[in-house]
Amino acid sequence: MAAQMAVNSGASLWGPLKELWETVEGAVWRRQAESVHLLGLQLKKHKPHFLSLFKNPPKSAEQREKVRKASLEGISIQGQQGARLLPEALLTEAFILSDLFDMGEMAALELLLAGEHQQPYFPGLTRGLVAVLLYWDGKRCLANSLRALIQSRHGKTFTLDLSPELVALTTRFTDELMSQGLTQRILTLVSEIGVTREFERLQKQCGLGNEKHRKEVADLIKECRLSLAECLFSWTCQTPLSKDDTLALIGHLETVTPEADGSLDNVNVALVMALLYCLDVSFLEQGTEDREDLLQALPLLTEKEYVSAVHSRLVEGQPWKLPGLQAVVRLAWALSLRALSQLPQGAALVEFTEGDESLADQALLDGVFLFLTEGVLGCEGFTQEEFYTRRLHSLITDFLALMPMKVKQLRNRADEDARLVHMALQMGTEPPTPLRKDLDHLMILIGEFYSKDPFSLELALDFWCPSESLQHTSLTGSYLGMALQRPPHKQVVLSKFVRQMGDLLPPTLYIPYLRMLKGLANGPQCAQYCLCLLRTNGTPHRENLQGAVAGSPVSWDHFFQSLMLYHENLRRDLPSVDAAHYRHPPLRGITQRELDGLTAFLQLLTTVVTWSESARLTLCKHPQWTPVVVMLGLMQCSIPPSLKGELLHCLAAFGKSPEIAASLWQSLEYAQILQTVRAPGQRPTAGIEVELNEIESSCEEYPLTRAFCHLISTLVETALPVNLGVGLRPPGLQPYLDFLRDAVFLPFPTRAYRRAAEKWEVAEAVLEVFHKLLRDYKPQPGDFLSEVVLQQGEQVPAHKPPGYSLMFHLLNDSPMLALCLRLLEEGLCLLDTYAPFPGQKQLERAVLHCLCLLDLALQKQAVFMDLLRESQASLLVSPLEQLLQGISARSRRADHIVNIARYLYHSSTIPEAGLLSAKILCHIARYPNIQTRLVGDFTHDQTVSDKLMAGFVECLDNEEAEEDVEKDDDSDPEKGVAHTRHETKVHILNLLITSLELKPPNLALYLLGYELKKPVSTTNLQDAGVLGCPRSCLHAILSLLQRGCERRSGPVLTQEAPHLAELCYQVIYQLCACSDTSGPTMRYLRTSQDFLYSHLQHLPFILPDAKIAALSQMSWLMKTAAIELRVTSLNRQRSHTQRLLNLLLDDQPHTQHAADGETGMEEETRSVSGFLHFDTASKVRRKLLSILDAIDFSQKVPELLQLDFFERAQIEQVISNCEHVDKHGHTVCNVKLLHRVLVAEVNALQGRAAIGQRPLLMEEVNSILQQVVERNQVRHSLSAKRHALQSWRELVETLFTACPFDLIPTDERQLIIRDLLLDLHDKVLSEDAAVELMPVVAGAVFTLTANLSHSILSEQQQGAGLEGGASSGFASIANSALHLILRKLLDFILCTGGGFQRLRAHLYGSLLYYLQIAQKPEEPDTLQTDGKSMWERLTAPEDGFSKLQRENLAIIESYGTALMEVVCRDACDGHEIGRMLALAVLNRIISIDRQRQWLLFVCNSGYLRVLVESLRQDDAALQALLTPQPPLLKPLYVYESKMALLMRVAMTGPGAVELLRCGLVAQLVECQVFDMLPESDSHRVFGQRDPSGFIPAPLDLYRQILLPALRLLQVILTSTQHQEGAAQVLHWLIAHSDTIQSILRCQELSMGALQELSMITGIISKTALPGVLKMEPDVNSSTLMEFQGHIGRFQRQCLSLLGRLAGSERVRILKLAEEGAAPGEPADRREEMELAAQQICANVMEYCQTLLLQSSAKAQFSICLFSPSVTEPAAREGPRADLPVPAVPTSRVPSLGLVLFLLKNAAADFFRFHQSHQQSLNKLQGLDHLPPEELKELCQALVYGSGGVDKIPSVQRSVLAKRRLVQLINNRAKLLALCSYIVETCLFVLWRHLEYYLLYCTPSDPKDSLLPSTNPFGVLQSSGGRSLGLSQVSRQDLDQLQGDVAASFGDSLQRKLLEVEVIYSQARSRYTFIQVLVRRIRGLLCRPRS
Repeated sequence: MAAQMAVNSGASLWGPLKELWETVEGAVWRRQAESVHLLGLQLKKHKPHFLSLFKNPPKSAEQREKVRKASLEGISIQGQQGARLLPEALLTEAFILSDLFDMGEMAALELLLAGEHQQPYFPGLTRGLVAVLLYWDGKRCLANSLRALIQSRHGKTFTLDLSPELVALTTRFTDELMSQGLTQRILTLVSEIGVTREFERLQKQCGLGNEKHRKEVADLIKECRLSLAECLFSWTCQTPLSKDDTLALIGHLETVTPEADGSLDNVNVALVMALLYCLDVSFLEQGTEDREDLLQALPLLTEKEYVSAVHSRLVEGQPWKLPGLQAVVRLAWALSLRALSQLPQGAALVEFTEGDESLADQALLDGVFLFLTEGVLGCEGFTQEEFYTRRLHSLITDFLALMPMKVKQLRNRADEDARLVHMALQMGTEPPTPLRKDLDHLMILIGEFYSKDPFSLELALDFWCPSESLQHTSLTGSYLGMALQRPPHKQVVLSKFVRQMGDLLPPTLYIPYLRMLKGLANGPQCAQYCLCLLRTNGTPHRENLQGAVAGSPVSWDHFFQSLMLYHENLRRDLPSVDAAHYRHPPLRGITQRELDGLTAFLQLLTTVVTWSESARLTLCKHPQWTPVVVMLGLMQCSIPPSLKGELLHCLAAFGKSPEIAASLWQSLEYAQILQTVRAPGQRPTAGIEVELNEIESSCEEYPLTRAFCHLISTLVETALPVNLGVGLRPPGLQPYLDFLRDAVFLPFPTRAYRRAAEKWEVAEAVLEVFHKLLRDYKPQPGDFLSEVVLQQGEQVPAHKPPGYSLMFHLLNDSPMLALCLRLLEEGLCLLDTYAPFPGQKQLERAVLHCLCLLDLALQKQAVFMDLLRESQASLLVSPLEQLLQGISARSRRADHIVNIARYLYHSSTIPEAGLLSAKILCHIARYPNIQTRLVGDFTHDQTVSDKLMAGFVECLDNEEAEEDVEKDDDSDPEKGVAHTRHETKVHILNLLITSLELKPPNLALYLLGYELKKPVSTTNLQDAGVLGCPRSCLHAILSLLQRGCERRSGPVLTQEAPHLAELCYQVIYQLCACSDTSGPTMRYLRTSQDFLYSHLQHLPFILPDAKIAALSQMSWLMKTAAIELRVTSLNRQRSHTQRLLNLLLDDQPHTQHAADGETGMEEETRSVSGFLHFDTASKVRRKLLSILDAIDFSQKVPELLQLDFFERAQIEQVISNCEHVDKHGHTVCNVKLLHRVLVAEVNALQGRAAIGQRPLLMEEVNSILQQVVERNQVRHSLSAKRHALQSWRELVETLFTACPFDLIPTDERQLIIRDLLLDLHDKVLSEDAAVELMPVVAGAVFTLTANLSHSILSEQQQGAGLEGGASSGFASIANSALHLILRKLLDFILCTGGGFQRLRAHLYGSLLYYLQIAQKPEEPDTLQTDGKSMWERLTAPEDGFSKLQRENLAIIESYGTALMEVVCRDACDGHEIGRMLALAVLNRIISIDRQRQWLLFVCNSGYLRVLVESLRQDDAALQALLTPQPPLLKPLYVYESKMALLMRVAMTGPGAVELLRCGLVAQLVECQVFDMLPESDSHRVFGQRDPSGFIPAPLDLYRQILLPALRLLQVILTSTQHQEGAAQVLHWLIAHSDTIQSILRCQELSMGALQELSMITGIISKTALPGVLKMEPDVNSSTLMEFQGHIGRFQRQCLSLLGRLAGSERVRILKLAEEGAAPGEPADRREEMELAAQQICANVMEYCQTLLLQSSAKAQFSICLFSPSVTEPAAREGPRADLPVPAVPTSRVPSLGLVLFLLKNAAADFFRFHQSHQQSLNKLQGLDHLPPEELKELCQALVYGSGGVDKIPSVQRSVLAKRRLVQLINNRAKLLALCSYIVETCLFVLWRHLEYYLLYCTPSDPKDSLLPSTNPFGVLQSSGGRSLGLSQVSRQDLDQLQGDVAASFGDSLQRKLLEVEVIYSQARSRYTFIQVLVRRIRGLLCRPRS
């Protein structure tokens, strides 16, 4: 029981019914395919509701008890767990509601809960009031559903073209309902339900709220009644009612009473029409194919009892409350009987059919036609239903056709009555009173009925027979040129009726007949027929009658002759146009009867000329009639204002033709209807202004003024005369405008009005003129020049265009602007009452015109003010948006903009006002300074603020909006309203988008519900209604987007309104992208809405009709998704990230819709797939790829123009001149402007030939415009595709770079990237791919390849066993896939051809990343040979890297020289980045190209020479880098890339030789940048310019330039073994010797300085040798001397450098290295410094060794480099060793002690490094067992910044630690090699010197030392004797030397040195001479001293 007593929170009396209506609407009106099935389910479910229509669930004691206890025990709610306690107040309200609507207590409680839930949608209402609305809304949905189901039936009157199964379903269902007594139930409900009665009940229980609520409830009740009545009407249209139901309907109508004005209400009209359709047999005339079936179903023919019952009820029944209504039904029945009697089946019904005459008589007696006119046509709902109109048409025409004798009787009686009246007039007696006027009423009915034709049916055509007019050639009807067909009999009868009634017309019928003709002339063809009728009526009698007025009184002749006569007589009555006469006109001219006749004629004339263009021209140009002249003449006579009004209306109708309008202006001016020519300051003496002020104002009626406004309105639309009134006054429209503004508009609120509505009619008429003038105004420079005109000899200022004047008044605080704003305010006050008032329609239109004026002024003001500024005129204007911030006179507050915005609140009643309001706000919102004030104004008053918010939200929530793709179809007013509502939404969204770009506070933040008083980021967004949060635009946007998300078809909005959906997604994106709003928005979307997931699962959106919009929707959604992925990754919300990733990347099918509640079809399809055993493992397309599929890369481009007349080049020029950037940022051509330019060009052509060619020219203009529209479309399409592709790329890049690496397993990641890359390439390489999309694709390819490379490398680093697996492929991705990617990449590079270098830059980057995959990672140098022999190593199988590299190279080479050409060309020329990357690609390929194909191509094709020669240009750019202004670093990067490539080329012998041949070194010699060495400390001053540290200091810049050159030279020296290279490099050294020497002398040994020195010493050691000089054959002796000097200097500086590094500065350098590792710098700096220092020592020692060897093979002839003493360095090892010691003076020779010292240190370092190397190796082998602290310490060296290590996942940490250990091991291995080398060379130098000193040196006497040596370094003399420099060595020195060396070179050192050889050399299988040298030195030292 408890389960049954659960409460439905959606309210069973509302929610399910709403759902039912949506399903019915979807199936019947929207024709959704899937809805038929759903409809069947819904109808089954809701059948009880339909059967017990509008019956509420009954009360019960049990329910009452349950509800009463809900506050204590709680109550269970469907879909929620546990019971919920409800507050006492809610229960009390539930009991009140239950009593009020007499419904079950549970149902009442449900309604209240639903009301509470829906409260945010109804701001300002309590839950009880909302419950009342929901109650009636539920009833409305039920009634509307029933009506739609009945309308979908198949029947006799109309069809909706629905599917047969749907029609069968609804027919079956509704038949069942009908059989259960639906008619009776509906009639009961219609009589029971009434607004007044319901309101009384609600009023007692306080169930009515504010005015809006009252109106909404009343509208719902009215709609329920009307829908129920229309159910019956729709039923009888299709199927007749049964006998009982028909009688019940008649019984209901018997009791009907009229409204106050005598008309029926909509409900009763519907029921009357239902009965008329029941009694209708006219459909049988149509002869459709199903006529026989319809005959069988017609009870009138098949059931005699039916006819009998109805007949007796209508003939013998008691009188009805409304006799007129009874008469209508009787007439309909009489006509049905007459029609039946003419059918063969009617023979059986003779007894009834004979009574038709008497019934018709009875009906006529009861005034049937009068009632139809007043009671039925008077109902406002009548004209809104097409089938009412058709039924009444058939009633009238059947009467005229089936009962011609009756019509004849009516005419005879009318003639008789006319005779009686005439006689009475003759005799002067009273006419007889009870005159029957049936024929008058019939004519008036016809006139009234046909004069309204809202559906453009032109039913009145049945009254015109085409045959009669065929003899008139002027008729251009649709029947011309056709073979004459006999018109239907009925049509002949009707046209005869029209003609005969006009013959010998009695005076009493004159006016009704004219009114009838006026109705029958309503329509383009009808007007034409009427024109002919009135012309033929006048012609036959013209010849024989001499009288002035001849022929039929109903003819043009008669009319216009009468007008002329009136004009003649009245003109005579006005002898002078004196003011006195004018004011008291002698009105003896026209009697009231004549006035009515003239009015009727003028109205007929107006109708004819309104509809027919040819009528206008025919009548106007008629020589005798001259209607325009006569009418204007009459305007000057004294006739009543109402008649003048009619005359002006008629003139306005003539003015619709431009030809007539132009002359009409002149006639109007000439007639001085408005007195425009008068002396300055003179008051008007005659004309319309006097009439307005003196006659109309006193009568308080203004027909003339309104008509004049209408005339001007029509004329300004067709023609604007520039020189109107020229010669008599300053030409132009100014006087008319002044009159309308100053005499009509400004005083209109203060005038008195007899009819209240007329006030608004006047306002509307005058504002319409202003609106048209301003709409057509385009500001021109000429408008702002103060021109003068000559008038009667004096100069007066010329008038400006009227639009200028209006703009001027609107851009100033003028009375006109004030009145417009006041009118808007007053309009709001009246609309806020929600009650009908007189003139409501006119007020609404006046308000619309005011809003249009403001909108137009805002649109045009920018151009207007610019032109005004340029003209330097002395006028002052203010921008309108500032004027709108002025103070209102009424409220004393600045609330004009608020008032404009409040019209959004009334957009349900005036949709256009909502649209204009949104447009105006859009204009104003562009100004940031106004936004802040607006937010203040909008939020100042809480009630106003709530209303404004509600207005915006209501507009966005409106469900009637439709995005109209074909905007041309204006025929359907409902479509127009729907389109307006849609446009309003679009403008509101644009307003939000514009505002969001401005700083807070702005309108968008207010409307979207963000904090305004606190920081925006602190907002806490909630669902509407939670914590009192009102419903904001954000909620509205989300509910728009979320509709249909749970269904398989996806969000409904994306299909129904693609452009709107696109804007909604854009707003969401902007909120997520803006830093202030991002946090709150994304939190809300993630938690409350699950927005992104639910929308992304429906991607891609495929909309064949709106491809551009679909792409844009996806773009914004993907951009938002990218942000979401980034944010959730940063915040470590792994589950969210993972869920989105799975959605985008999964290729396994998963049941997305398992929990979407959409049972039925879903279940069926699921069970089907289960039954068929579909392979669940089958792959589906990844979401990311299917989105990519949706972007079509091809683009159809319009064909070239085929022009016959215009010059193509000129046209293209014009088109490009008309281009502008539209609001979306696309460059498009302004089609309207182009059209104007081309038409002006065509118009400028002169001559007859041009006139003849004009149609052809215009045709060509159209084709050009068509082409331009297509071009614009192509640009939009391409732009959308680019945007979508860019967004896709952003999403992909974010997904792979920002998301945690471990969320996508590595193998899966590689496969995904493979799929993406291959698909991207396939699309971009297809033949028709648009080139505009290539750059985006290239960017994506670059990122994807980078990620692929990164993924594979990380997989290798984590040790996925790659070492030998050559068979299975490389990493998780197969080699074949990698090869495929490479091929596609190379194809892409080649397909870009010559252009697109920037695009290729991305592709080169991708190629580099790709080639990096096959690059072998750095391996640790273990110093072990693994015990493998050389043969084993040579024959070992190829590892994965080499294999892939070899295969890659094969693929690259298969592309041949085409690819080489492209890459080389890009490397030599073009954009810097492209060049750098092309150089890098060349570098990489040459490095792996074992066959040297590429190297050969580069050398042979001349590209290498170009590169070498381009160094000269680089020189200038690089010199600019070192100047004081901030440098551009581009040249530096290109230079570095170039040098890297040249170095790669130089690494092979042939390459190096080729470089020398190209003159590389000569180019470097020429480079002056190397001489620009900055001062070492200058960067302190000069480095201030870039605090970020991105731009290096000058010294660092210089080193970046110098080091690549030094490296290149070193590589050349290594590669070219012969001396030619060395000689050239020596030239370079000497050319830049100053720089080299200052570097060698450098005091501050920083990292950079050490690197420089290590390079330079390496080069000097190979080039600054005596042997190199001997190679130079053509050097003369003086140059040789100079060279020797340079070499000597280099030697001295190198040795002094050794002194510093080995001795004085060694400790300081090490200390510097320790401290130098600043927090932001890498920790391997110390290692690099150590390495550089050791390298320098090694280089210098190598230099010494080479010098010794080159000087002589034997020691006795050798030169000596070190003096024979051992004391030097020891002295400097004191306690102050860290102090900077001055460099060794060059004059002193360094001692052998330095070599010994270096030897000792090298040996010690060797063991230190060896130990470190072993430790690191052990750590590497036991990496998994290392403690976390050590791991962290190792990673710290590679991760910069604090706290970086903590964020790294553990897997990544071990990879980093491994990388760091390999780095350390390899660094130590290099140091060990250097130390070992230094040991060896030191031993050699020591041995050579000791051998010389101790064996061959002859000590000198002390006296010889007076001659100092000029060359302490003993460069060997040619004589061969001993060295000069050693003449000072004494015996004592030599003894001392032997002793000191022996002491230093002790056993321990010797053991150490031998151990070095054991540890190092043997491990490397490389044998050194350490042991030998040690032995020899020991031998020398052991010799006895001689």
